Amino acid sequence: MKKFLCITLTIIVICVSFASCGDKTPAQTEKITFVLDWTPNTNHTGIYVAEKLGYFAEEGLEVEIAQPPEDSSVVLVASGKADISISFQDSLAAAFTGDEPLPVTAIGAVIQHNTSGIISRAGEGMDKPSGMAGHSYATWNGAIELATLKSVVESDGGNFDEVELIPSTVTDEVSALKTKSVDSIWIFYGWAGVKTELEGLETDYFAFSDIDPVFDYYTPVLIAGNSFLEERPEAAKAFMRAVSKGYEYAINNPEEAADILCEAAPELEKELVTASQKYLADKYTADAKQWGYIDSARWNAFYEWVNEESLVEGNVPLNHGFTNDYLPEK
Repeated sequence: MKKFLCITLTIIVICVSFASCGDKTPAQTEKITFVLDWTPNTNHTGIYVAEKLGYFAEEGLEVEIAQPPEDSSVVLVASGKADISISFQDSLAAAFTGDEPLPVTAIGAVIQHNTSGIISRAGEGMDKPSGMAGHSYATWNGAIELATLKSVVESDGGNFDEVELIPSTVTDEVSALKTKSVDSIWIFYGWAGVKTELEGLETDYFAFSDIDPVFDYYTPVLIAGNSFLEERPEAAKAFMRAVSKGYEYAINNPEEAADILCEAAPELEKELVTASQKYLADKYTADAKQWGYIDSARWNAFYEWVNEESLVEGNVPLNHGFTNDYLPEK
């Protein structure tokens, strides 16, 4: 009788246990809104890879990848209308100063070193900064942009006042250079520079980071709203774990990563995307200890220069606006 009771009680316990398991609701998926800074390109590949290969899903995330609106994506993140986006250290200088600094933080470097510089038609003397004097340059009339150009031109012995500044209407760098509507353009070589190579346009180019280490700032970076980071730190860490895997995949598999980006954005030119992906493969992490790492000395050096040149209202606080705390532990 006792044996029968024991067996009966065991069966009841097992049934109750299974019933309890059945009553449990599955863990809810965390939703994150990610806003691009521009139309899809190889700066964004790790995001699309993380989505396609299920890295976000593995972290329990549902990520909405949104196209950039007319309003600044930085403002959207600061206001909490989006959680994470992409920006640039030079663009963030103004966001960190003024009467109402924007509450955003850089949480990872997409590319480890500044790949931007000045491109021009080959053989016209603009292979070095001083050669820009007497030639036209398409400008956005940004304070930091023009101060950067002035610095590199004059440190090379040129006269910046002799550079002809014309308002930029450039949408295709190759066409602008071929038609001679402008002599020189500021580009990111991983996209526009690669495109000139594919189209057989011979060019001269110099990179800002090769001229002065102060211009080896972080561009682009992933940014998040401070409220999001404070209220949902684990979601931010999960996002960065997934995205780190996405960019590491792109580093090791550039052609496959290019396919994933083109599938997500079929309007892109496959040949350009693949060539750009191969160019960036060893530049996402470069000499850093891991993808996404931001070095405080380099971050601060650029803002010290911005402050010295009085390029924004007030001073950008040093050791401000970035963190490595959300990167995966290595």
